[in-house]
Amino acid sequence: MSATQLALLSVVFVSVTAAALIVLTQFMPTRTRRRLDTMAEAAAYGQTGQQSWIETVIRVAGPFARLSVPKDGWETSPLRVRFMNAGYRSERAVLMYFAAKTLLAVGLPTFVFLALRLSGNNLPTNAMLALLLVVAAFGYYLPNGILERIAALRRREIFESFPDAADLMLVCVESGLGLDAALNRVTEEIRSNNEALAQELHILNLEMRAGVSRDKALRNLALRTGVEEVNTFAAMLVQADRFGTSIGDSLRVFSDELRTRRRMRAEELAAKIPLKLLFPLVFCIFPSLLLVLLGPAFIQIYRILLPVMGGAQ
Repeated sequence: MSATQLALLSVVFVSVTAAALIVLTQFMPTRTRRRLDTMAEAAAYGQTGQQSWIETVIRVAGPFARLSVPKDGWETSPLRVRFMNAGYRSERAVLMYFAAKTLLAVGLPTFVFLALRLSGNNLPTNAMLALLLVVAAFGYYLPNGILERIAALRRREIFESFPDAADLMLVCVESGLGLDAALNRVTEEIRSNNEALAQELHILNLEMRAGVSRDKALRNLALRTGVEEVNTFAAMLVQADRFGTSIGDSLRVFSDELRTRRRMRAEELAAKIPLKLLFPLVFCIFPSLLLVLLGPAFIQIYRILLPVMGGAQ
């Protein structure tokens, strides 16, 4: 086996492994992923080898990341907000993201070029350049789509549990707790159901303890989550605190509206099911049914009727 074939097989192995890991991460159920993360955190104590391996990967990916990482304006860029919406706050995630963009933009065209050369498909020069440019652009923007997908899943997860958190906060406020104590209590209680929302509320509590004003901390919460309902919640609490209105009454109206909005969104998704099932029914299930039901009749026609008609002529 030649060196070129070994290199091609290595590239294929790495690509298939990365695609399998991405698919497993995206389509794994949330509860299963949370349990696996909990087990991984519990087993991480004392495992310095894994940490050193991660540090090695980050150290190797650093030079590739510097080729595409922006020099200025990173702190206020929309990409940083997207990272916060996806739940990534460490510099390691940023380095891995930009390293993946660089490696995919270079590696995918190389893989396609080697695959075409080894298979014997000699395309014209202009067609080859156009194909390699399209593949490079796809590899460069693929991490953007994956990051946006992770952020959308996290926003949906926060939205689904936020009405329950609002109801729990209403109960805490009406029982006599202050807003800060109610937020701490909600953070502790919601952690078993939604870890992402609990993390964001915990950061909110830490910011207020550090001396950040409540208005600023609530706006930061809305910015980090990227959920419209959380933004409305923050604006409602800011207005209630500014104008001196009852927080309990405001929370009661807001929680009712949240439950109604969640139910309407569920009804909307349920109403889309018949349209989504239309294409699989028409193109997959109906042809199979017609083949099973009418296939024997067509066979009998072919065997009996066609010879008779041919003999009559």
